[in-house]
Amino acid sequence: MGDSVSKALRERVAAAARQRCGYCMTDQRVSGAQMHVEHIVPRARGGSSHESNLWLSCAWCNSYKGIQVEAQDPETGVWIPLFNPRRQPWIEHFAWAEDATWIVGLTPTGRATVTALNLNNPYIVPARRLWALAGWHPPK
Repeated sequence: MGDSVSKALRERVAAAARQRCGYCMTDQRVSGAQMHVEHIVPRARGGSSHESNLWLSCAWCNSYKGIQVEAQDPETGVWIPLFNPRRQPWIEHFAWAEDATWIVGLTPTGRATVTALNLNNPYIVPARRLWALAGWHPPK
């Protein structure tokens, strides 16, 4: 397969991701913004547009991720591969803080990804607060 992502492939990736960002779990139906089909290993780093390298990502996570494939764990200082939403269970690496507005990294991978992708950026946290008040967040 080339570097293009067909409509059918996009639909398969979106269905597998349950219409949510693989990193911050933002639901496309709640956010109202179309998710990006993200290259887990960016094309600039040799990643392909094969389905096994694609997942959904919100615009925030995708823009912060850029071409990163690893980041420094803020607790240990060790460089760690970023979370792979296709291969790693979210719940093993992240948790929601009590008010469901902040994502907490539970592992070196989780902490590095929270930091690198700015998963608690000042734009998304207030939106999560409103979504939680409406009963739409966090995703089940």
